[in-house]
Amino acid sequence: MKFDVLTLFPEMFIPVTESIIGRATKSKILEINLINIRDFSEDKHGHVDDTPYGGGKGMLIKPDVVYRAYKSIEKSDNAKVIYLSPQGKKLDQAKVEELSKADQIILLCGHYEGIDQRAIDMINPEEISIGDYVLTGGELPAMVLIDSVSRYIPGVLSDGSNEEESFTDGLLEYSQYTKPEIFEGIKVPEVLISGHHKNIDTWRRQSSLENTYNKRPDLLEKAKLSEEDKEYLKKLEKNF
Repeated sequence: MKFDVLTLFPEMFIPVTESIIGRATKSKILEINLINIRDFSEDKHGHVDDTPYGGGKGMLIKPDVVYRAYKSIEKSDNAKVIYLSPQGKKLDQAKVEELSKADQIILLCGHYEGIDQRAIDMINPEEISIGDYVLTGGELPAMVLIDSVSRYIPGVLSDGSNEEESFTDGLLEYSQYTKPEIFEGIKVPEVLISGHHKNIDTWRRQSSLENTYNKRPDLLEKAKLSEEDKEYLKKLEKNF
């Protein structure tokens, strides 16, 4: 998977060169190519923005520099082009898994008051938001997207390690514990040290249901629930 990132601030992407993503890039499983939009300015001072027509506060990134930067990228047949924007559809697990099937993702990061609409219309990207709030630029959302999508690229994580994570089947993940067995007088649930795998699986499913019920009950409407799940949720409702 190749990520091409169009940005005015490539130095902001240091975090995605570390940890799991960093190891995957060193192993050539992932490639992250940072393109500085400012390099495509034809202004001797490197200006990339100007005041908006019609007035208003702030500055807009000019269409010519953005379009030249975009045209410089060699694109595969299975490339996805995304503009990180608060006006876009909200990023969710289904979209993350869909994007992970692409060969290349081109990410356009806006800044200041955004990008001249003509460049956006000419590039015609899919617009994606990471939430209903405004940030100073698209760099942080781009890093969120890179991190979330990369986890579904074969070889980035150990086999099966993302199969039981939150949202994979519409529920939050179950609670987890490690050593010491007793901490501040609180003991690890007995079932987890029993060695009885079927009982552990049952406990984990019920823990997942409890966490979703308590923290994100809205997810239960679309979650994949068995009859046993529904019965357990009825018991939870009686207890709360």
